[in-house]
Amino acid sequence: MKYRVKDLSLNESGKKKIEWAMDHMPVLAKIREEYEKEKPFEGMNIGACLHVTPETAALMITLKAAGAHVRLSASNPLSTKDDVAASLVKDYGIEVFAVHGDSADEYYENIKNVLEIEPVVTLDDGGDLTAYLHSKLPELARKVWGGTEETTTGVIRFRAMEKDGVLQYPIIAVNDSKTKYLFDNRYGTGQSTIDGILRATNLLIAGSIFVVAGYGWCGRGLAMRAKGMGARVVVTEVDPVRALEAVMDGFEVMPMEKAAEIGDFFVTVTGDKNVIDLSHIEKMKDGAILANSGHFDVEINVAGLRKMAVSIEDVRPNVKKYTLPDGKRIYLLAEGRLVNLASAEGHPPTVMDMSFSNQARAVKYIKENRNRLEKKVYTLPDEIDREIASLKLHSMEIEIDKLTEEQKYYLTSWEEGTH
Repeated sequence: MKYRVKDLSLNESGKKKIEWAMDHMPVLAKIREEYEKEKPFEGMNIGACLHVTPETAALMITLKAAGAHVRLSASNPLSTKDDVAASLVKDYGIEVFAVHGDSADEYYENIKNVLEIEPVVTLDDGGDLTAYLHSKLPELARKVWGGTEETTTGVIRFRAMEKDGVLQYPIIAVNDSKTKYLFDNRYGTGQSTIDGILRATNLLIAGSIFVVAGYGWCGRGLAMRAKGMGARVVVTEVDPVRALEAVMDGFEVMPMEKAAEIGDFFVTVTGDKNVIDLSHIEKMKDGAILANSGHFDVEINVAGLRKMAVSIEDVRPNVKKYTLPDGKRIYLLAEGRLVNLASAEGHPPTVMDMSFSNQARAVKYIKENRNRLEKKVYTLPDEIDREIASLKLHSMEIEIDKLTEEQKYYLTSWEEGTH
């Protein structure tokens, strides 16, 4: 085995976290039981660049149970749980290259180590592994059967690659499955982002003005949870349809230039760059708190904030105080990286159960359809969504109605109308 983790002796606490997560991921457990019997990935090398968390560990264990040789690196330098990484190596025999707090150079060296096994399938969270493979190892990229992508940010990157004609193998946009984005993005991001902010600051959200930048599924979930905590929620958007939806959902909508003047908490969830820029920071009041829950650390202009500040001080774990020339204090959480993973534990296993079940099914789909898939971005078939949703409902002991034959016929015919 090859690996790079902080300390193998941390494995005991990591194993407990993995077991806890697996106990709360019944759909993935059902798929793992199936894969253990069938061994559909026997002899396959799979390279993954995902957040090294207990939930990701459950997916890696599932892929190994299916017969695959798996290597994993982190998709964010601050999201790695070192004890989980140690347990994956020591207790489960899975090769991991990830240490919490890795530098950018170390981060990409870890990705390079994952690609040493020449994977036939790649699993990505943000697209860094796939982009590195395309730019640095193009000959190897052409041998890959297909890959998956977990995030909105990554899917945007891969659709751009497809449009530019540079995508070398098909990508399954796991993020675009209904049992992923309607639950993981909305309920997972909403809860885990609030969790990260509270752990970092221990401040009261009730009564505050809470600015959510972006009203995609992640923004929807965050706005809903902040409102539930008693905040006055302001949404900023560039899309008129989403902005209108936010208004109809009961939120105030305004440009960031105006929101900057009144906000107490600011959280970006857009997938775009410099959503909070220096012009906004200059208008913020003393004590404003900035955080990001989008995948990459580009949504807040951290470099500009650093240059603007006359002093920078660590005041709490994952909280930096930036003092500006006029004496105003701005607090940045988790270095502008994913606050829900850097300051907290990421999405709960209950919701990642569905996301990673989609990943497990996506790998099988790639294997079975690799000779038919083109160099494009695909979404998994609807029947996989329905299967995962049905398994989740069953695990929750919830039953639903079934269509009668008469109802099925009515929905597929056109003759019958008003009586």
